[in-house]
Amino acid sequence: MAIAPTPETSSDDNPPKIDRPVVLVGLMGAGKSCVGRKLAESFGLPFLDSDSAVEEAAGCEVKDIFEVYGEPAFRDCERRVIQRLLQGGPAIIATGGGAFMDPDTRDDVKAHAISLWLRADPEVLHQRTKRSKSRPLLNKGDPLQTLKDLAEQRYPIYAEADIVIDTGNEGLEKTLEKAIDALRQQTKQDTPS
Repeated sequence: MAIAPTPETSSDDNPPKIDRPVVLVGLMGAGKSCVGRKLAESFGLPFLDSDSAVEEAAGCEVKDIFEVYGEPAFRDCERRVIQRLLQGGPAIIATGGGAFMDPDTRDDVKAHAISLWLRADPEVLHQRTKRSKSRPLLNKGDPLQTLKDLAEQRYPIYAEADIVIDTGNEGLEKTLEKAIDALRQQTKQDTPS
């Protein structure tokens, strides 16, 4: 795992050449979709959202899959969709918060992609998600406590990502800059001398 370098470490203004998918992982509200779209734009790559791809494959919304079929059915569909997305060549892929928790999905990501964890404190995530009604895991009980519990369960697994970017209240452009610098460092490490 590599922690994102500070922007001052960037020696070059051109985005690195990405030769395989970059998979964004993290809890809901971490910025996977927002940062992902901007990364895709920066690299001239397609942006893919695994939740949207699941909805397209299932013909209904994620929250409906959870309500009607339950979380295990959703996770099974999500696993198959992500396997398909990983085979599509270089792209920026935003995954659902629980996707990287699945050992098979995690193994596929490790084998075929660069994983990038957008890490944020649960309090920051709560501020970002508190108005959303489309997040099934936050629609019951105390959302902040749910985020804290999820962080406790998931952060040790997310730490297996190739790259970790700490996000807070610094804004999208700063997070994007950190992500590009970290990907530049990762692609240099991956290139044989």
